[in-house]
Amino acid sequence: MSTLRRYKEIEKNFAKRSSRALGGVFSAVGAFFARLGKAGRQKLTIMLVPHTERRIFNLQISFFGLALALVVLVGGIGVLGFAAVDYSDALGRLAGKSDSLQETQQQLDAMRDNTNRLVKAARSFQVALDATLAKLSGRPASSSDQAREGDLASFFESTDAVSGGVREAGEIDRVAAYLERSVGPVKELGDILASLGATLNEIPSIWPIKGGHGVVTMHYGQNENPIYGSWYMHKGIDIATFRQGDPIVATADGKVVTVAYESGYGNYVVIEHAHGYLTRYAHMKASRVQKGQAVRQGDVIGYVGNTGLSTGPHLHYEVQLGTDTVDPYKFIKNRSTGSLTP
Repeated sequence: MSTLRRYKEIEKNFAKRSSRALGGVFSAVGAFFARLGKAGRQKLTIMLVPHTERRIFNLQISFFGLALALVVLVGGIGVLGFAAVDYSDALGRLAGKSDSLQETQQQLDAMRDNTNRLVKAARSFQVALDATLAKLSGRPASSSDQAREGDLASFFESTDAVSGGVREAGEIDRVAAYLERSVGPVKELGDILASLGATLNEIPSIWPIKGGHGVVTMHYGQNENPIYGSWYMHKGIDIATFRQGDPIVATADGKVVTVAYESGYGNYVVIEHAHGYLTRYAHMKASRVQKGQAVRQGDVIGYVGNTGLSTGPHLHYEVQLGTDTVDPYKFIKNRSTGSLTP
């Protein structure tokens, strides 16, 4: 029992000491706040003395008011600082957007220039296509009034009244529509060219020596005979390569009707073509076709030689239309870049 009583006394003593200590703390805090309140209620007088005879201005403020004013001042400075930082960020973003806007404007200007080029190219294409179709079909070209109906001309005029991005977009749409409508005429042009190509293959129209080699040493018409010295009608052209063995080609599709030798022409070949044309290739070193053989334009039919009445290796080339000879040079359309000029 004595031990229990001793513990209770210790507990009571601890409680008393704790109570006194807490009371002391609260008393000290209360005294501190009391002194702080007393000091805060003390007033300060701020005097503004003008350098004139005007009345002196007195401003009385307590320490609490002064502290509140300082808090408000510091808070205002902080708010202004944050606002300045935010304003600086906004200016940076605005400058970036201005650069982006300038770049976009440059891209729009470039697109506008490209659109104008496209429009000009489409107009040139229209004119060239109409003129080409008119020539190939044998029809007269469309008049300016007729050409303005339903083609790019009306489009060019209608867009003059529009400005800005809408104009460029409208121009592109109209050019696209015109090009879509041009598909049919272009196909028609391709068909015409294909038929003309087939016709050209049937007409003696290429250089008769393979590779475009050779030079015309005697033209069609009145010439002086290099052997007899007299004037005579030369019914073809003489093409010299100054060597024997160069390949001679058929100048059009046809059928070989003659493979023979004469004292004047030497070894020669005659080919019959469509539309009443005949071609003769004379003074050959040798031929490599037979009578009745079908040949295509560009096929090798023999080789340049010096047979018959000849002063050197060359090809005598004739073109006959019906019963008359014609100037072969008027039919020749192709020569390689390495060929010799007459």
